[in-house]
Amino acid sequence: MCMGKYKIFFAYSLLVLLLTSCYRERTSSRFQMEDTLMIADTLTKAEQDSLTFLHTHHYSENFNFIVRSDSLILLRQLPSVPSPQPVSDEAIVQVIEETDSLPIDSFSVYKNQELVVSDIHIIPADSIDSVWVQVATENFEFGWAREKVLLEHVDPNDPISQFISTFSDVHTLIFLVIIILIGVGYLMRKLLKQNAKIVHFNDIDSFYPMLLALIVAASATFYASIQMFAPEAWRAFYFRPSLNPFSQPLLLSIFLASVWAMLIVGIAALDDTVHRLRFNDAVLYLCGLAAVCAFNYILFSISTLYYIGYILLIVYIVFAVRLYIGRNPHK
Repeated sequence: MCMGKYKIFFAYSLLVLLLTSCYRERTSSRFQMEDTLMIADTLTKAEQDSLTFLHTHHYSENFNFIVRSDSLILLRQLPSVPSPQPVSDEAIVQVIEETDSLPIDSFSVYKNQELVVSDIHIIPADSIDSVWVQVATENFEFGWAREKVLLEHVDPNDPISQFISTFSDVHTLIFLVIIILIGVGYLMRKLLKQNAKIVHFNDIDSFYPMLLALIVAASATFYASIQMFAPEAWRAFYFRPSLNPFSQPLLLSIFLASVWAMLIVGIAALDDTVHRLRFNDAVLYLCGLAAVCAFNYILFSISTLYYIGYILLIVYIVFAVRLYIGRNPHK
């Protein structure tokens, strides 16, 4: 029986690895970027500047965006100064300010409309944002916007990036926190009142539900740690995401591995639960397990931002393992 469980777990793991390899990255990999930077000395100054911009901003010309907000206003012409005579920074600022204050030719793009970067221009004297980006629409219209304004209204045109953006939105997080806390409270009250099976406290004879809850807690802690200590790594992943943990830097590889571990252990927990409980009890138990995992995500991802999460994680692991060993002293 025990060997059968391990065989099933191994089969799930192999399936997930195969699914990982099937995801095709739509942009250049990190290793391709590093190889390109190594030959930068053979390129022109403009090409070197373009590579530097790609390395620091994580996108470049021909990069695809999709409009996230309801609308985005684009300028048909880039604010500029007369040429070819050289002018001072003060003159550039004056022209920009005058352009911003006058009615100018512009047009709007709307939610879910695709954009592609066609040009990038640097205006060092622009005190608001020195980077101006020109994008082309599906209808072959070209418009300019400051980088800061543009990135506030768009996402990279990749489903993983869009999921990250949606899940990171403050309003979405507040809504999720409220809904999850209400759901957790209701489920716990119902489960405890009926003396039903629930992970940790009145658990089934299976290791996987407890392991899933611990993996979610550890992953949430690690995710928050990346946000605090390596934000640039997460920003690079946001612009060029991948489901393959072997194509990312070490920190992101560990995080992606934990996400895949969640999926593998979650499937194993589901399989074990439906074989050990009646259908109605299994549904109720799995709802309680989902509620515990959701609560763990909120608790540890937020508390880690204040450094409390690390202590809570150690306490939680010791607590969960001791309860499991207490119920199963011979395992």
